[in-house]
Amino acid sequence: MVRLAPEWRGGLQQFFKDLNESGDDVFFSPHPTDVESIRRVAAHDGKDIYYLLIEQGKTVGYGMLRGWDEGYQIPSLGLAIHPSVRGQGLGKMLMGFLHLQAFRRGAEKVRLRVNSTNDKALKLYKGLGYVFEEDPHQVDLLVGFKDLGTE
Repeated sequence: MVRLAPEWRGGLQQFFKDLNESGDDVFFSPHPTDVESIRRVAAHDGKDIYYLLIEQGKTVGYGMLRGWDEGYQIPSLGLAIHPSVRGQGLGKMLMGFLHLQAFRRGAEKVRLRVNSTNDKALKLYKGLGYVFEEDPHQVDLLVGFKDLGTE
């Protein structure tokens, strides 16, 4: 697990390219993925945090906690695991790491949004204690909240 920094830009760009080629960009598109946008995220110096899961020099996971920069008390969590390594527990591990980071920064809860047809992600999130409600702004999304005191 490494904090995203400028030297990891290429790995993150390849990660998003692989997600797009596998069709997973319909489930995970947290921000623009062009070269300039990745440069800005990698150089980010605010309260929000971005992490990469690296294995043998390859980015196999990407996770973030955002919303603090905009003044929100409950950060939004987002993550994706590379298609080539899914089903190995890396998503659960990355979620646990992000939950710990949010807790250590004083957050009592985290939130996330997930496509209502993303059954694998929903199963993971529900197993970790997330409680879901419909997103009033987008009918195909659910909003999940997790109380960090129940980890």
